[in-house]
Amino acid sequence: MLVSGLLLGALLFCLSVLVVLSLWRQRRNYSTLPPGPTPLPFIGNYLQLNTGQMYDSFMKIGEKFGPVFTVHLGPRIIVVLTGYDAVKEALVDQADEFSGRGEQATFSWLFKEFGVIFSNGERAQKLRRFSITTLRDFGMGKRGIEERIQEEAGFLIEEIQRTKGVPIDPTFILSCTVSNIICSIVFGDRYEYEDKQFLSLLQMMLGSFRFTATSLGQLYEMFSGVMKHLPGPQQQAFKELKGLENFITEKVRENQATLDPNSPRNFIDSFLIKMQEEKEDPNTEFFIHNLIMTTLNLFFAGTETVSTTLRYGFLLLMKHPEVEAKIHEEIDRVIGRNRSPKFEDKIKMPYTEAVIHEIQRFSNIIAMGVSRRVTKDTRFRGYLLPKGTEVYPILGSVLRDPNFFAYPETFNPQHFLDEKGQFKKNDAFVPFSIGKRYCFGEGLARMELFLFLTTILQNFHFQSPLPPEAIDISPKMVGFATIPRSYTISFLPRG
Repeated sequence: MLVSGLLLGALLFCLSVLVVLSLWRQRRNYSTLPPGPTPLPFIGNYLQLNTGQMYDSFMKIGEKFGPVFTVHLGPRIIVVLTGYDAVKEALVDQADEFSGRGEQATFSWLFKEFGVIFSNGERAQKLRRFSITTLRDFGMGKRGIEERIQEEAGFLIEEIQRTKGVPIDPTFILSCTVSNIICSIVFGDRYEYEDKQFLSLLQMMLGSFRFTATSLGQLYEMFSGVMKHLPGPQQQAFKELKGLENFITEKVRENQATLDPNSPRNFIDSFLIKMQEEKEDPNTEFFIHNLIMTTLNLFFAGTETVSTTLRYGFLLLMKHPEVEAKIHEEIDRVIGRNRSPKFEDKIKMPYTEAVIHEIQRFSNIIAMGVSRRVTKDTRFRGYLLPKGTEVYPILGSVLRDPNFFAYPETFNPQHFLDEKGQFKKNDAFVPFSIGKRYCFGEGLARMELFLFLTTILQNFHFQSPLPPEAIDISPKMVGFATIPRSYTISFLPRG
């Protein structure tokens, strides 16, 4: 009895100490940060947040505290930026200070601070510089990236023709198509759409990506320190990420065994050659683990964002058949039916260009942006953000800023057209982020979206089993990622 009483007393004492330390830490850090809802020990602002609708929760808090505020995701202290002005002021006007990478707990479980996307400091700079240069070399080589996309679009058309107008879920056919572009650059080859290993990889990618959008995925963002040790869907996401790492590791081994330093075949070869060049440098960032993580970064980012945007775009066009009809008219007038679309065609196709921009704006695929971290003590709008403070630049709040878009919650291509029907740019169009850590795959993504969409619509028109008024275009989930609702679509040959 005495022993159990002592144990209980010790436990209560430890809990009391932890509560006091938590309150002291929160108050110490909170004193110089922007205002926000009052946090509780351990759980932070969990009670004020809807983990199933984190984006909406942040926007609601912003209505009370303004465009810059602080939230506590469990023990994590986050400064949130909403609206164009605040995001631009941080990521562009104070680009150096906000150039650090924060945490994305699910992906950080695997990447930690390795690879080009989730690294910091000198490592991030060197890997980013190398990746941009190498991707440009392979993208603009003998065949050219446009030719690769046109070739893959041809394979996609053949695959769609095999459906013979039967309603299908387009998720994996689009993932295959988009992924093959980055595969051709990173691995030097493409995969057949029926390849079981390829489909397994895409399933693992989609599964882990979707987890970040779920309520439990957002809960994991708050309490990863505990949840990573517990059973649950996060363990499946880890298994999928580990499976992707194992695949990349095997690809690297294959390249090592057949490497010709004088003739790099793909991104992996170029990285291996760089490793050999810097093998005597004790501070090199070019080593096997960074190669595996960077390759996986490119493989993942080069597949999921563009394929999900296209999938959302098809749904929006079925909801708005009048928009699809106008694209058909512009394709017939500018390109015709007898040649493949070229990227240069978009200059003469302002309506199609406006629709693609509006699909990206409305679909809002990375609504909360990728977390940043200030690289030193930083003054921002009268507040002091201590070095290492995590920052969420909410890209969705910029893409739906009412000061820049007349109907921010509505799909409306007129947002990108002037009174003469010509395409007009908009400063608040930031789906690829802005500043020093913007997505360096932006050029590739823009080309893919234009060429894949125009090639498909040159050959087919879309049909839903539901009437347009019954189609739900609201997202299925919005967390780190935005996931559209599942649907089926018929691709009917144009007469």
